[in-house]
Amino acid sequence: MRRLAGLLVVPLLLLSTAACGDDKASDSTSSKNGFPAITAGAKFGEKPTLAKGEGKPPTKLRTEVISEGDGAKLKDGDAAEVNYLGQAWDSTKPFDNSFDRKELFGIALGTGMVIPGWEQGLVGQKVGSRVQLVIPPELGYGAQGQGDIKPNATLVFVVDVVSGKAIPQSAKGSTVAQDNIGLPKIGVNTDGKAPEVTIPKSDPPKKLVSSYVIEADGEAVGENDTLVVKYEAYLWKGAKQFDSTYKAGKAVGFPLAQINVQGLKSGLAGKKVGSRVLLVIPPDQAFGDQAQQTVPANSTLVWSLDILAKV
Repeated sequence: MRRLAGLLVVPLLLLSTAACGDDKASDSTSSKNGFPAITAGAKFGEKPTLAKGEGKPPTKLRTEVISEGDGAKLKDGDAAEVNYLGQAWDSTKPFDNSFDRKELFGIALGTGMVIPGWEQGLVGQKVGSRVQLVIPPELGYGAQGQGDIKPNATLVFVVDVVSGKAIPQSAKGSTVAQDNIGLPKIGVNTDGKAPEVTIPKSDPPKKLVSSYVIEADGEAVGENDTLVVKYEAYLWKGAKQFDSTYKAGKAVGFPLAQINVQGLKSGLAGKKVGSRVLLVIPPDQAFGDQAQQTVPANSTLVWSLDILAKV
């Protein structure tokens, strides 16, 4: 589900709502075990078809393992590749599926990339498993809906967990000399903690700076990739921090093509996965003359960013 526009020719789970409710609870009497029946393609790897849900849908997240794999259990902070089919509880027509595209969908759990029902329902599932999820609106797209998904829709997914692996906690690789006294200096620790960022009191550069602090040997980032990153973000003026994933205690995931800061997109494209990058983004490639929350108009931005994975 690598999207945000249209509906699901590229998937739809990247838009998330606030998580709430208890997972794996049972309060439905609508059908056997509270799950719509898989009427065809029941085996792992086959495109399934689903019956319409019967009666009142569950009000809490329901999960059922259709077939259990023998791989490792997924946990927060893992990257996974899955196949999936999704439809509304009161429909027999899927609103999206990856089987027809013949392309696995990559996600990173615990990063806010996908709706809370997926986050909660897939953690703890073994690689190689087929899982059915019934997701209430507050763990899906809520009152606003999304595309063809109606407001307050209960969603049903069949998900095949094809692969899973842990995402690194820090960039790792070869340290690169930071010998330009006119640029910020970034710490090179690889312990998963926030690197120190020191910004000079001189005037900022007027052009985009994108340089390695730690250079890894991973594959190059493409402009349409979805990344998992950790970062510290500062205003050049006053060296004031305005954002940090380290304070939130977890990495974040985002599709690079949908970032609205042009300097981030340009600065990360072509860089190697696993690296730590210094970005100095002038106003014309940041927010220009428009203030954004705690970022004043015409601000030069400084980012220390670890590219942990692409999914």
